[in-house]
Amino acid sequence: MRLDPSVFDLPVVELRRGYRSGVYFWRTKRILEQDNRHVRCLMQVFQKKEKAIVCGTDEAIAVLKTSSGYYKEAEAVYPLFDRYVELKKNIRQQLAAGDYDGYLKSTAERTELIRRMDDLWISKFSELEVRSLSDGEALGGWETALTIEGDLSYFAHLESVYLGVLARRTKVASNTRAVVEAALGKPVLFFADRFDHFAAQGGDGYASMIGGAKGVATDAMAAWYGDRGLGTMPHALIAAYDGNTVLATEKFARYIPDVPVISLVDFDNNCPATSVAVARKLGQKLWGVRLDTSETIIDYSLAAEIGGRSGEAEAKLRGVNPSLVLKVREALDKEGFQHVKIVVSGGFNPDKIKWFEESRVPVDSYAVGSWILTGSFDFTADVVLVEGKPAAKVGREYRPNTRLKKVEG
Repeated sequence: MRLDPSVFDLPVVELRRGYRSGVYFWRTKRILEQDNRHVRCLMQVFQKKEKAIVCGTDEAIAVLKTSSGYYKEAEAVYPLFDRYVELKKNIRQQLAAGDYDGYLKSTAERTELIRRMDDLWISKFSELEVRSLSDGEALGGWETALTIEGDLSYFAHLESVYLGVLARRTKVASNTRAVVEAALGKPVLFFADRFDHFAAQGGDGYASMIGGAKGVATDAMAAWYGDRGLGTMPHALIAAYDGNTVLATEKFARYIPDVPVISLVDFDNNCPATSVAVARKLGQKLWGVRLDTSETIIDYSLAAEIGGRSGEAEAKLRGVNPSLVLKVREALDKEGFQHVKIVVSGGFNPDKIKWFEESRVPVDSYAVGSWILTGSFDFTADVVLVEGKPAAKVGREYRPNTRLKKVEG
């Protein structure tokens, strides 16, 4: 079951006009239309990494469904679209100035322009044959993930749009899967909201879920699949209560009563002592503690372990590390707080998680942020068949994939 196009909040008018596309793709469409060049082409989409989890197929298909076709009066659309862009700017300025009468007037005009451009649009998705993998499937290097077959003039302008969708979503899904596999079944939380533009949150949160994450940081990240964001407390809340972690956690429990209470315990750089202090105060109300010690410092509780260590040995005591987690677990258990779980965050990636798991560190879940947004899974599209005959550039031959499923309607 694929996600409905309405989930994605696509700027359909802008996609149809090529506003979000590489200019040369829009110009290709216009050349083919004006030259009356209507040839049936097969576009083949792939990426090169050997171990990927494909994501973004539903969104890419939504782009094709809503924006494949042509304007029956192309020249008439240009001034309408230019006015539409001008109105977008006006609306932003009017909102910022509190000019709500102007805002309503501009919004009404923009809505009418969208209607007029819709009336000029001839959808041709029904004449395309699209075959695709599904979000969450494994994808090998050079393996075909998606094919689009039909009149190239109907969809040439969309190439950079659907490739960008696949690249971004597949990166997040694949990187999430890597940390999930390293965690050996322990929950992984996707907490990357602070590491990228907020506009990316909806798709990133969905992609992380496809990759296996059990929770995300914001409501926007969870919106595509009908859930809500998770979260503990920031250091700012503790600072607002004069650095008193116990008091800040009490306030959290009082005013946010419907979520598990997880206390952030590294503010004073003594995670074991702070964890016990919070647990003594909250008892069974405390679900867990989160360790987020900076990678540049060593927790006070590990001072005795530093000894004559230097270099790599000393570095392993910095930040959130196995020794620190063990100290926290031992301190909690000694006081009878075995029910309190331990969440760790701060610089986690597959290698660090693997280190923790191989060391049998008593972590209950991992919160991972910026690493999931690193690297790239670039997708490429090539016309490989024209009217059923080979037409690919050298090195990009047609590679059928029997795993692709036909996309309906």
